[in-house]
Amino acid sequence: MIGSERISNDTVGELRALLQNAIPVNNPPESKEYVYGIKGIAELFHCSYTEAYRIKRSGKINKAIKQNGRKIITDAKKALELFGR
Repeated sequence: MIGSERISNDTVGELRALLQNAIPVNNPPESKEYVYGIKGIAELFHCSYTEAYRIKRSGKINKAIKQNGRKIITDAKKALELFGR
């Protein structure tokens, strides 16, 4: 057994840095935030219901919208990114 007096602080620091770089950190996947309906789009863009409907109808955020019948689900982050272009 090695006595603690034989290990220097520099060696411990080097070992700690080596282990931190060698062990991968599992980052949780990015959670998606969704808004629902025209009302959700209006709240996302801080505008009126009518203006939200115009934004949806313009096609600027089509890639962020999933629609099935009357149900509308919008990926908020993607919609903001697309609208900003």
